[in-house]
Amino acid sequence: VQLQASGGGLVQAGGSLRLSCADSGRTYRSYVMAWFRQAPGQERESVAVIDRSGGSTYYADSVKGRFTISRDNAKNTVYLQMNSLKPEDTAVYYCAASTSSYPGAVRQLYGYWGQGTQVTVSS
Repeated sequence: VQLQASGGGLVQAGGSLRLSCADSGRTYRSYVMAWFRQAPGQERESVAVIDRSGGSTYYADSVKGRFTISRDNAKNTVYLQMNSLKPEDTAVYYCAASTSSYPGAVRQLYGYWGQGTQVTVSS
């Protein structure tokens, strides 16, 4: 599994960004995928999770109703659509893959990580 995240940038509060994470491996469909984020001086936290088929998702309370996770298994890519962005969403965003059936938001159950992409939301 080799994850490559992209799509970060600088946006004003209320704006939108879409993050992408492509996997060059052949077993992409076998993984539960997730997005985490880490702000300076803070722990890495789960943002959203999507199961292998894309039929089940989980969101952190702080992003519910604003962020949407999706995946395209034909393209080996997972997305994070971020709308109504707030300054507190500023962080480095990481995509991650888990071989566990139900890893949820447990960071330690994700064994594969992308390199991170910076999202900065100005007020």
